[in-house]
Amino acid sequence: MPNDSRPRSLPHRLLALATGNWLARSYLAVFALSLLAMFLFPESGFAPDPLLLTAPLSYLATFLPLDPGVEVDGAAEVSALGFWVVWLLLCAFVNAAVLGALLTRSANAASPGSRAPLPPVPGSSERGATGTARPASPRSRRIRALLAPAVDNWLARGYLAVVAASLGFFLVAAYLLPDPGFAGIWPLMTTAPLSIVALLVASPAEWAFSLAWLSPLVFCAGAALSGLFNAVLLGRLARTLRAREARPAA
Repeated sequence: MPNDSRPRSLPHRLLALATGNWLARSYLAVFALSLLAMFLFPESGFAPDPLLLTAPLSYLATFLPLDPGVEVDGAAEVSALGFWVVWLLLCAFVNAAVLGALLTRSANAASPGSRAPLPPVPGSSERGATGTARPASPRSRRIRALLAPAVDNWLARGYLAVVAASLGFFLVAAYLLPDPGFAGIWPLMTTAPLSIVALLVASPAEWAFSLAWLSPLVFCAGAALSGLFNAVLLGRLARTLRAREARPAA
């Protein structure tokens, strides 16, 4: 009897995550409504909503030469618009899969290919009055387990490297260069959408003039937290995909 439980391809696993629970389906429904409203009411201010809902991947389209907002001849305009819509749909699909991984039980279990917990460093554990080492508190264990997906896979670590590079470039431009220009756009795009909140909090208009130098540091702190949050989500997605791939056939 042939075995029908062959490992599925990556697109099939992503599709299962993007449509497998209410959170992912709700996100796709909100995205579809925002995209429909943007086309039906182009002058109503709905245009940025699909970009924000599909961030940060959607902002990568700004580096491509195809811009649907530029008035060109008919064929080029249709091609640019078609590519832009397909790109947004792809970004929404990936984000829905990330959200779907949050509610997948396999993401919470240790996958076969994940790294084992590192042994405690000598002298790093807390010691009581008798000199015996005490185990880590339940709160610290929960925090470590919560942040572990951000560093135990190549996808999340690669993303964090990009975030660190963008933040480093922004700090150098903000404090060492005479004209930083638009250096803040890099960490803003790489850590969106939560980095937009960090930008609003760190806006120079919200600070006294004497504390204006703190604005880049506040923005960097908020962007770093946003990037860490995104890395955790990506790590959970990577864990879920890896667990589904390594699941034994029935």
